Amino acid sequence: MSKHATDYSPKWYQDAFRWFYSLLLVLIIPFAFVNLVRRGSTRSQEYNRRRFERFGFVAHAPKPDGYLFHCVSVGEVVAASVLIKRIMAEQPERQITVTTTTPTGSARVRSIFGDTVHHFYLPYDLHMAMAGMLKRIEPRAVFITEVELWPNFIHACWKRDIPVMVVNARMTDRSASRYHKFPILFEPMLCKLSHVCAQGERDYANYRFLGMPETKLTLTNNIKFDQASAQGSAPTGFLQLEHSQRKIVVAGSTHDPEETLLLGAYQTLKRQHPTLLLVLVPRHPERFEQVARLIGKTGLSFTQSAQANEVSSNCDVLLVNEMGKLNAVYSVADMAFVGGSIADRGGHNALEPAAYKLPVIMGPNTYNNPVICARLAEAGALHIVDSQQAIEALLGNWLTNPQAARTAGDAGFHELSKNSGALNKTMNVINRL
Repeated sequence: MSKHATDYSPKWYQDAFRWFYSLLLVLIIPFAFVNLVRRGSTRSQEYNRRRFERFGFVAHAPKPDGYLFHCVSVGEVVAASVLIKRIMAEQPERQITVTTTTPTGSARVRSIFGDTVHHFYLPYDLHMAMAGMLKRIEPRAVFITEVELWPNFIHACWKRDIPVMVVNARMTDRSASRYHKFPILFEPMLCKLSHVCAQGERDYANYRFLGMPETKLTLTNNIKFDQASAQGSAPTGFLQLEHSQRKIVVAGSTHDPEETLLLGAYQTLKRQHPTLLLVLVPRHPERFEQVARLIGKTGLSFTQSAQANEVSSNCDVLLVNEMGKLNAVYSVADMAFVGGSIADRGGHNALEPAAYKLPVIMGPNTYNNPVICARLAEAGALHIVDSQQAIEALLGNWLTNPQAARTAGDAGFHELSKNSGALNKTMNVINRL
């Protein structure tokens, strides 16, 4: 779909405001770049070499006329992976480029796809940077996964007749309200989108509230159901236990103060369940050392995955201080806590443990994936807690009544299987572009 087919032309004052927005970015970005350099002192040389990608100085795509996927970080990369793999299977001649904005997202791209995709960091939302990037990539179409709509990025694509489609689109009530307050900037951006595949009824309704016509909206449901269903088995030998009968609780994608609550609950539960093993998987690698110090203060015996091949029988806590291992530990777990949910981060992906038939615990903050969490809760697979005592009570019940844990885990897997299908709906839209 070309820009001419949309019959849209922005008004002069909308263009003027976009230039004003760009001017503000020009003033802010030097500070952001200084912060990038400062943070780079603690990161790898490769990360430092790639910092100029933020200004559009990216490597040319091996082939033009491919698809460019933008994924903010780990969650979006994982969600998009099933769609990218489907396109690679059906259109093997098509070049795939994947951009991210975080080092953790970049690492996940490499762990999933290796060198089979072209990859770099998305530039800052300056028109010159985005134009330079598009000139080097020459994409046939651009796909934005879930969120992060950038006015100049979308405008640069629109000017070049490059369709932009939002896949597995998420639009929270809070984001919709914010966009609605600044229609002079966001209305033209939405008008320049070619299509939006909404992951849920809330997201569909919020795009309609912002003025997106129904002809450019499709309710596909959440592609994460398909992604979770397609998860492979864990790498052989990742978690070697001296005591194979141990019960394992995995706390995945955790933030502060969730590790503190899980460690407190574990200390209480260990008195009645001495072979219990707690596995902590912090969301961000820069917190690995912080969490290690936190565990050390408790006096519990712990092992860090990157420094050991085996978990001894006297180990209380395994700290996974490596990226890309979460599904591996879910695959050998008995129950799971999904982080970012007691911490006010909106909650991470509850479908990942559900794919391994695990009963799931989350905190009350699940607004990133409300439909997923509501369906899992209604099925009896997901239980919401808001305190250390509630965590202790729920885990204690599952440990003493393993059949209840199995029933909850089976319910989550059934719900996941029942709701798959977004991948095919999304592919149908892509094939119409």
